[in-house]
Amino acid sequence: MVRFLSAGESHLIVEFGQAVDPVVNQAVHALDWRLKACPLVGLVESVPAYASLLVAYDPLVLPLETLIAHCSEHLHAGDAAEPQVHETIEIPVLYGGEWGPDLSTVAGRVGLTSEEVIARHAQVVYTVYMMGFMPGFPYLGGLDRRLCVPRLAMPRTKVPAGSVAIAELQAGIYPLESPGGWHLLGRTPLRLYRPEMSPPVLLRAGQRVRFKQVALNEYAHIAAEVAAGKYVPPVTQEALVTA
Repeated sequence: MVRFLSAGESHLIVEFGQAVDPVVNQAVHALDWRLKACPLVGLVESVPAYASLLVAYDPLVLPLETLIAHCSEHLHAGDAAEPQVHETIEIPVLYGGEWGPDLSTVAGRVGLTSEEVIARHAQVVYTVYMMGFMPGFPYLGGLDRRLCVPRLAMPRTKVPAGSVAIAELQAGIYPLESPGGWHLLGRTPLRLYRPEMSPPVLLRAGQRVRFKQVALNEYAHIAAEVAAGKYVPPVTQEALVTA
């Protein structure tokens, strides 16, 4: 059951549930897409989370009751207004070694070889459930359940920028050097947070992500192109699959 919760004088929370669930998250992104496709005067922005959508509005222009009615209308609009394909961006990853120091540990913990962990991690098309924690950090849903491992008992004080990590049933990419408690499988040469660009983040909520294993020489080549501002990650169109 969808709930509408007031969050101060200028924000509305549309709550779809409490669980981290792909079907629930898909509903969140569907409403977000519809609100952006049919803009309403006074609606400032909408920000997706795991199971809710935060809607910012100008109460001097848009009454709360009107906004709720607008959201309700789109909740019952069906699937016709939604896109049937989604962008999938390819993220190159150098797995293992100093770039992915937890790969062998994860492999031993789940009873697979390192190569099998890489294959399972890279064969999935992930959904960016939400952005958070720091600028450009994507919470990615869709991790193979065989790779489910808890967060580190003792988080690292420094995780290198570009680290590709997993924890429980999610994957993520650290856009900046920071503390972190996820298991590091590899590293991407891409910059996920680019404050000098517009938009300043590479990924956005609702987008799809696919990881591609690369060797050290290819990693170095892409890193050089990224530094020169010449690299454009491959983007494909993936058909929307509903549960």
